[in-house]
Amino acid sequence: MKKNMKGRNFKILKGEKILYFLLFLLLVAIPVSNVFTKALLSESNIEVEKLRNKINTQENLNESLNMQINELASLDKIQELAKSTGLTYNYDNIKVIHNSN
Repeated sequence: MKKNMKGRNFKILKGEKILYFLLFLLLVAIPVSNVFTKALLSESNIEVEKLRNKINTQENLNESLNMQINELASLDKIQELAKSTGLTYNYDNIKVIHNSN
């Protein structure tokens, strides 16, 4: 039992104890959960950045390989390769097909 300022006795009820405990629990749980969710968010952002870097690396590799394909498929390169292997380029054997759309 506690006395208040005027000398009256009062009790802290069981329900009040539960409310005080829940209030204390909330005051502790909210900051802890906030830190936990921010840590998860940071971890997710790190993973996203790693994936972006991996994607950029792969895109650069794909672009480089496409440039090599275009270079190797050029008419000059084909003619050079044909001459180096002893083949001749005969323009009479070439047929042009027109698409009539």
